[in-house]
Amino acid sequence: MKKTVLIADDELRMRKLVADFLMREGYNILEADNGKAALEIISNKEVDLVILDVMMPEYDGWTVCREIRKKSNVPVIMLTAKSEEVDQLFSFEIGADEYITKPFSPKVLAARVNALFRRVERDKSTLYGGLEIDTAARQVLMDGLSLELSPKEYELLTYLAENKGNALSRQQILDHVWNYDYFGDLRTVDTHINRLRTKLGDKGNLIQTIRGFGYRFEAEK
Repeated sequence: MKKTVLIADDELRMRKLVADFLMREGYNILEADNGKAALEIISNKEVDLVILDVMMPEYDGWTVCREIRKKSNVPVIMLTAKSEEVDQLFSFEIGADEYITKPFSPKVLAARVNALFRRVERDKSTLYGGLEIDTAARQVLMDGLSLELSPKEYELLTYLAENKGNALSRQQILDHVWNYDYFGDLRTVDTHINRLRTKLGDKGNLIQTIRGFGYRFEAEK
């Protein structure tokens, strides 16, 4: 089945430009010209990925992203003219998966969308004690109960688990989970690790801190 992408941007020209390239990649496209309309679409239609402009009327992109994360793990790409590092870091902290600054190449955006879908469609399930990671369903179960994780938290846990027993530096984690062209603060790794540990509860100790270096996932399969 075709994946559906919602493009939320108040600039008609920008929406059409992005839509044209993504339709060539085979995606169904939905459009919204403000944040409120974007949330209404997400509430009433099946959406597989959302592209959000930060500066929109009604609700800005950050507000929309926060609201999405309260109910859904759908992948979110922030599309904005804001290029400051603090804005990028904030976007990731509230649950965005990608951050692309304007002006940008539509081809690069389409490639990012394709890559993000590939990451969410890995087809294996692995059990670590009472923690099960089902990448086909993009789902994490803890003692048989579904665990609500943001897309970045999910990818972070998956990357750590795939490298069980290996020491991973903060830079390695940042490069893999946030992509090699992300030049954000290494603290974003610590922030997401802390949130992930909180959600894992007593299984948070599966993620061990290597002081001055990074983290290691330890669990008996």
